[in-house]
Amino acid sequence: MFDMLDAMVSQDSDLRLVVERDLIGRCALNVVACEGHDWVERPKMYRQWQARHRKAGLRQLPFFPNAEKILSEKMRNEYHKDFVIDVENDWLLQGWKGRILYAMSHVGCR
Repeated sequence: MFDMLDAMVSQDSDLRLVVERDLIGRCALNVVACEGHDWVERPKMYRQWQARHRKAGLRQLPFFPNAEKILSEKMRNEYHKDFVIDVENDWLLQGWKGRILYAMSHVGCR
């Protein structure tokens, strides 16, 4: 995350301060200081979430057919070249320099 910020936002930017304090800082606090039920977020691999979805009776729904192509073109044309968009098993993956940072899915009831 910090590598991405360094490439995109200057260190003296007010926006960077907000991102580091409110987004990254909260995530770091969650990982370092919280346990069990105190966790604000549950960072798990998206494949673990997929298994949890199935166990709860949910199923992955596909994104619209050209989602990856449209989003990849938008990222390439309007954002930094190191952002990554990919689709794997109906998960929309977002990353930086090949590392997946976020995974989104569309689920529905069986």
